[in-house]
Amino acid sequence: MAAKGLVVYLLTAFSLAVASVYFVNNYANGGDAKPSLLSSSTSNALHHNLESEDHVWPELEFGWRVVLATVIGFLGSACGTVGGVGGGGIFVPMLTLIVGFDTKSAAAISKCMIMGASASSVWYNLRVPHPCREVPILDYDLALLFQPMLMLGITLGVSLSVVFPYWLITVLIIILFLGTSSRSFCKAIGMWKEETVLKKAMEDRRGFASSYGELLIDSYEPLVAKEQKTALQIMKDNTNIKRMSVLVPVWICFLLLQVIKASLVTNGTAACSPVYWTLTLLQFPVALVVFGYECVKLYKESKKRRMAGNQEHVCEAAIEWNATNITFCALCGVLGGTVGGLLGSGGGFILGPLLLEIGVIPQVASATATFVMMFSSSLSVVEFYLLKRFPMPYALYLMSVSILAGFWGQYFIRKMISILKRASLIVFVLSGVIFASAFTMGVIGIDKSVKMIHNHEFMGFLDFCSSQ
Repeated sequence: MAAKGLVVYLLTAFSLAVASVYFVNNYANGGDAKPSLLSSSTSNALHHNLESEDHVWPELEFGWRVVLATVIGFLGSACGTVGGVGGGGIFVPMLTLIVGFDTKSAAAISKCMIMGASASSVWYNLRVPHPCREVPILDYDLALLFQPMLMLGITLGVSLSVVFPYWLITVLIIILFLGTSSRSFCKAIGMWKEETVLKKAMEDRRGFASSYGELLIDSYEPLVAKEQKTALQIMKDNTNIKRMSVLVPVWICFLLLQVIKASLVTNGTAACSPVYWTLTLLQFPVALVVFGYECVKLYKESKKRRMAGNQEHVCEAAIEWNATNITFCALCGVLGGTVGGLLGSGGGFILGPLLLEIGVIPQVASATATFVMMFSSSLSVVEFYLLKRFPMPYALYLMSVSILAGFWGQYFIRKMISILKRASLIVFVLSGVIFASAFTMGVIGIDKSVKMIHNHEFMGFLDFCSSQ
């Protein structure tokens, strides 16, 4: 799969970036520093500085800042849900530079906006029929496969965000976003060309077979003269409601474990205490059991279809569900969640492009990625709310804006696909949102990192236990 090349690029670049921490810290401190992962004296000093930074919560008052934030938030939410990436890379810079929030509060409010836009998009997609099959546009099998590993990866990513220095996170953002955006853009161009050939062939009434041909069946002339069911009706008619019901207990288990961990740290319990690590490790069996259940199901279905000579794909993915590919998807799920937890993005910047790489059509990839992102972002929102990390007036207002944006974004893109007969528009939007996020977060991160180097601030890894 072409997705393997992207993953190899990310793992190689991330490894080199992490290994460069020692060199950068040594340079920033004039060659005399001896950074240590558990350098408690240095990390305690930095932790003191971080804790001494007060929350900056501006009042919600009508003015040019609120108006501009509303416009950017609406457009970012609409485009983010269309591409299936959320838009957190746009929201955080907007909230810090324009509105004036501190970075931590901006990240928390960003999660509220992502949750609102994702929820309205899922509600809209439940009433949208699949472009070419009588199945839901939300692929519950893929959601059940990736969600547990994403949430497990988010837990790991949040822990790494405590340890990793700010400049390293900035480098990882640039590596990730440039890689996924460029790959998505190239894929969009390829789809656009195939759609052009397909449109010409269909206008000439010639038969034409293409890997993307099924995208435009409903846009030109239906194959059957029967009414298409909505995703909600299909979900009620088959076992998809059972698959969806599995996601809720997984979400609740992760939520309870995260809230208990956060309350222990807040109440003075050491972050590295036996109770803390026990709660952390309990997330592994929960995720692995659900993931294993879905893997066995997909493997059996795929094997049964192959033996029967049926070439129809299981789920929407155009891959063979064998042990190698399932392991690869597990790695991608954990990687996406880790990056999401580390960068505060929710994992959509990996999951959206990944679903396209494994052969999922753009409409289904967008809807499924947004569905999974709704669970991961809501998990963070509940935790942030209990920890009082964001002001409610701003959160409710911007979340309301995102809810409207998510609905109208989905409505507008469906109309555009119907008019232009090009599903590649979704992939273009996806690559554009990722690139915009790379630019905004990269510029801010580089500026702050350069100032840290000039001030000879500590640039190495922090101590996890004392930095909680």
